[in-house]
Amino acid sequence: MKELLDQITGIEHGFKHITDAGNTILSDPSQQPMQLARSFIVSEQPYQIRMLGTYLLGILAADNPEAMYLLEEVISKDENWRVQEMLAKAFDDNCRMVGYKNALPKIKYWLSHDSTNVKRAVTEGLRIWTGRDYFRENPAVAVTLISSNKNTTSIYLRKSIGNSLRDILKKHKEIVDAEVLQWDLNDKGLVFIRKLIYK
Repeated sequence: MKELLDQITGIEHGFKHITDAGNTILSDPSQQPMQLARSFIVSEQPYQIRMLGTYLLGILAADNPEAMYLLEEVISKDENWRVQEMLAKAFDDNCRMVGYKNALPKIKYWLSHDSTNVKRAVTEGLRIWTGRDYFRENPAVAVTLISSNKNTTSIYLRKSIGNSLRDILKKHKEIVDAEVLQWDLNDKGLVFIRKLIYK
């Protein structure tokens, strides 16, 4: 295990080495991935190890409510942006494993959360939304869900919303246009998102 952790902490950028390490742990029946994930996500650990713990939790959360709780209440408070990117991936991994349609209640709950990081994990994690099962056949649902936080004061979340809607605009322009036409463009925050969508 030490060799595996030393290997990932020696790499500063990217996600593949993290997911490869996580898959190695998950495929080894001698390991206890939930116990390891708990030990990996403490703040004293290097961010790469916290990312590994986050990845493991995303996979384990399909069958383990504690794993989902730790993603929502612990990982979302991590101050490292790379860990937040891994949170977005972990949330998407979980949705993929349980099925995006089945995950709709959790998606809606996270989008209504008090934490900006939790909301962004959904908006960013499911990109490109209409490339995902269920949303591929229901692009209007994706647009409505993404737009539910359009009035946020967070530039961080506004950027994710704008970029996610721009992804969908390429194939479903009429749906995105219909959503944006309803917006009050006297609101500078909404103007900011609109510029991202149509840039």
